Amino acid sequence: MLLKVFHISRSHLLKQSIPLHDQHFLFLCLIVPLTGPAISSASYSTASELLYMLHEGLPKGILIGNIVRDLQLGLLTDPPLSFSLASKGLSGKYVTLDNSTGELYTSAEELDREALCPHNPGAQDCVLLLDIIILPQEYFRLIKVKIAVIDVNDNAPMFPVAQIYITVPENAPVNTRLVIEHPAYDPDGGLNGVQTYRLVDYYGVFTLDVEENESGERTPYLIIMGTLDREVKSEYKTIIIAEDGGNPPLVGSATLSILISDVNDNCPQFSESAMNVTIPGNSSVGMKVTMVQAVDIDLGSNAIITYAFSERVPQSSKELFYLDENTGIIKLSKKVDGNTIQQHKLTILANGPGCIPAVISVSISIIKVALRPPEVVPRYIATEENGIIYLKELEPIHTPIAFFTIKDPDGKYKVKCYLEGEGPFRLGAYKTYTNEYLLETTNTLDFETKRIFNISVVALSLDGSKVRKPLQVYILDENDNSPVFTQPTIEVTIEENNQANAFLAKLHATDADSGERGQISYFLGPDAPAYFALDKQTGILTVTTMLDREEKEKYRFTVKARDSGKPPRESVATVHITVLDKNDNSPRFISKDFSFFVPENFPGFGEIGVISVTDADSGQNGWIALSIVNGSDIFVIDTGKGLLRAKVSLDREQQSSYTLWVEAADGGDPTLSSTAKITILLLDVNDNPPLVLFPQSNMSYLLVLPSTLPGSPVTEVYAVDKDTGMNAVIAYSIIGRRGPRPESFRIDSKTGNITLEESLMSDDYGLYRLLVKVTDHGYPEPLFSTVMVNLFVNDTVSNESYIESLLRKDADINIEEKEPQIAIEPTHKKIEADSCVPTLVTLSIFCLGSVILITLMAMYICLRKGKKDHRINENLEVQIPLNGKMDFHLLDKKPIEISNI
Repeated sequence: MLLKVFHISRSHLLKQSIPLHDQHFLFLCLIVPLTGPAISSASYSTASELLYMLHEGLPKGILIGNIVRDLQLGLLTDPPLSFSLASKGLSGKYVTLDNSTGELYTSAEELDREALCPHNPGAQDCVLLLDIIILPQEYFRLIKVKIAVIDVNDNAPMFPVAQIYITVPENAPVNTRLVIEHPAYDPDGGLNGVQTYRLVDYYGVFTLDVEENESGERTPYLIIMGTLDREVKSEYKTIIIAEDGGNPPLVGSATLSILISDVNDNCPQFSESAMNVTIPGNSSVGMKVTMVQAVDIDLGSNAIITYAFSERVPQSSKELFYLDENTGIIKLSKKVDGNTIQQHKLTILANGPGCIPAVISVSISIIKVALRPPEVVPRYIATEENGIIYLKELEPIHTPIAFFTIKDPDGKYKVKCYLEGEGPFRLGAYKTYTNEYLLETTNTLDFETKRIFNISVVALSLDGSKVRKPLQVYILDENDNSPVFTQPTIEVTIEENNQANAFLAKLHATDADSGERGQISYFLGPDAPAYFALDKQTGILTVTTMLDREEKEKYRFTVKARDSGKPPRESVATVHITVLDKNDNSPRFISKDFSFFVPENFPGFGEIGVISVTDADSGQNGWIALSIVNGSDIFVIDTGKGLLRAKVSLDREQQSSYTLWVEAADGGDPTLSSTAKITILLLDVNDNPPLVLFPQSNMSYLLVLPSTLPGSPVTEVYAVDKDTGMNAVIAYSIIGRRGPRPESFRIDSKTGNITLEESLMSDDYGLYRLLVKVTDHGYPEPLFSTVMVNLFVNDTVSNESYIESLLRKDADINIEEKEPQIAIEPTHKKIEADSCVPTLVTLSIFCLGSVILITLMAMYICLRKGKKDHRINENLEVQIPLNGKMDFHLLDKKPIEISNI
């Protein structure tokens, strides 16, 4: 086999426009079998192997090798050669193969050896294996390609932890070796891996050594080079640096803390060898005489000291004085009297583990006193230090502070005890024991109100001896006050269409507590919309977006003020934000065309309908004034409610519809407005009873000659109705009769003609009174009118005054209950054009034809008046109430003769 090594220089990479920081040396080693011609069937059927070596860090698009050139294959084949990767798994991520030329390129953005071989980053060999297939079949060949990625020093050593601790006993001998856990790690391999360690500061007592194991891992060791003393220096802190072998080398560092542990190499020692103490002869039992104190500079159990009397101390002294073995406090354990020895010498030993005791001599002199004042002995329950009592402000009432025992050393006086000073305290006798007093609180304590109290417990004997025990009480602050907003409800106004991040308000809260317990932070409540912001420190409330009052006018949410106590306390305030309106919306009708159907005779100023108009603005900008643009003296608009009213009752018979134009204008500046069309259609109602035009009076009468033939018309009742449709269909009926033979006359229900039914006899002469009811066909309740038809049967009218006297008398007429047969057609008599009758009936069904019907009715009435002008009188009173007895005191009318026709 022939091995060829190609070297691609930096100038070759520059020709390919590769960035300077990515230009590396590329080495290629080719192993090419020299069996057979360069292009032959035999040679193409055998397998070959290529080896390429290149440094990591190369960018995408670098030529790795040319399969055709490196295997010395010819390209002038028919068909031409094609190249492909047998598997595009991992290889396709790092290399690209040109199928036609056989050129092999890098495909990763940057070739990283540590990413390619993550499970063995420190190893020397990192190889990418490729299988390349050459086709077509007659030139088939399988090429094994190995790409060896050469490591470069692109990773610095790194410690797994930032702080490394190592403990060394202070008696460790020189040359002690201690392994440093957590050595540095470098993903690079070989010389590029970790090579050495060093310390920034060796303090003159340490050095480092590095050991390498069989696998090549290097472990640092700390070596003790000098003596250590924990009592002189208990900790050494330095920086440990790991350095690799690259060129240039890369380093990593961590903090190394060397802790010196204690050993028992020191014994207790007194600062002095002798003490002199003097106590009065009236000292009470339990009084502190003095205190001895030895020091052991070791730590923990090595520094435990116990105190004891020497064997040389007399038994009498041991009985008189008590020595606390732990604290070294010497107390008086027995009452001093006249027989007590005045001078005592106490030899005290300080014992430590494994040590020779330290010795101190204490000389105590007892001085006699002639008159000894009372003694106040405190026993503190609350925390006391250096004569200062500390109480928490949240302590409950009656919290005990201290017991005070009042002693009379000589036992000769009765002692009175009381409290001096101001404050919520009380000194009372403790009932169980004599001369025992309890000091307790009488009220709650408040640090914010008063922090220090100065009081004294006074013992007064009968001889005037007074002993004062001054006390100072400090109140400790606790987080017992929540922040308080200056305003529990914050009212804020802002105009709509504001700028983003607009200022709304500055919240302010106070906290009566001290220190961090009084430091306040501000927060929005959970109900606050996301577009409001509150600065935690300053309490400035802003809105981050533009507000639209028409979208939402009121915002209400909570804000919190929280202190820094443990646990923290907080208070809540409510923010009310009102978005002020701008006149940016015109009034808007719910419809541009309103239609109202109103029954006629609607009462004056009654509500015809509501003209609904809205304005999304508020206040004066949303005030809407409605006005009728085209002018009208009949209609008015209630601006406040939008109610359309008619000043007067509307009559469909006069006008059937109205069209109005209404303008809505707001109160903004400038004013915005809009208009709408209003159509009012009047619906007919049965509001007009039939109007009897003839006869014109209930007091008029007609002369009927006895010779009138049966079937002859005698007179008629003529009535009209101003309504339309079925409301104007009229029927006539006789509902009451009186006379010699009243059934002699009948009325046609359709025409109103009254005819004679039978021949009149000689005994039928006299006054006939017919009560005629004229009824329309209205719904839901027909309307009617009544008229009295008076017929005087006689040959002549010889005595008119007699007839008129009969007419003035009450007519006792029985009302018939029989309803008339109502005709479908109007009962008007035909005029010149008979074709108008069906037209009127048809138009009466539809309200929109009411105007034409009224016109025709008016023409008909005018024609009738022209024919019967001689029968019309000024009085038109024709309606008679349907009572059993009726009053007909009306104006007199002249009789009209009717002869046979």
